[in-house]
Amino acid sequence: MVEGQGAAQQRELQGQGYGADAVELEYRPTVGDYTSALRARRGVSKAARRQFWVLGGATVVVALEGALALSGGDASVFPVIWLLVFAPLMLLSPWLQARQVSRVSERQGVFRVRVTDAGVSVATDNTTASVNWAAQPRYREKPDIFVLFSADKNATCFTVLPKRAVRTPADVERLRAILDRNLTRA
Repeated sequence: MVEGQGAAQQRELQGQGYGADAVELEYRPTVGDYTSALRARRGVSKAARRQFWVLGGATVVVALEGALALSGGDASVFPVIWLLVFAPLMLLSPWLQARQVSRVSERQGVFRVRVTDAGVSVATDNTTASVNWAAQPRYREKPDIFVLFSADKNATCFTVLPKRAVRTPADVERLRAILDRNLTRA
């Protein structure tokens, strides 16, 4: 009797640490997935936190200029112009970046992801990649996704795992358990 290729691959994967605790996801990434991931990245990226401090400082400067103008002093309008231009750009940047990333990922087709205690394997119609936990040692959970981040100070590399892509609702809990065992919450 000839064994099916799928069963042989399953046994081979189990021998490599891909046992019964694996969670599989299948999805096409959306702009919303990437927008949520990039917003989550703001909380772990030093550069993103610095942007909020700059925006806060600019707001203070505009408030001081406004107080100076109200008291009859000579105030400049340039800080107001800068704030009106850059505040919306900063707030919209995750969505704008997500649109660009989404265009690239659309060409990859369907994403098939397998998460185990060994790491994450991603296969698309055109590529395959495996990421071990040392490469992305932290994660953040949002209402709609899990995002895995690289260890560098700006979290330049990340992996998006949409909750909508799991096969059963119980898989979300299993996925969270795997991530909690192997990663640090960011």
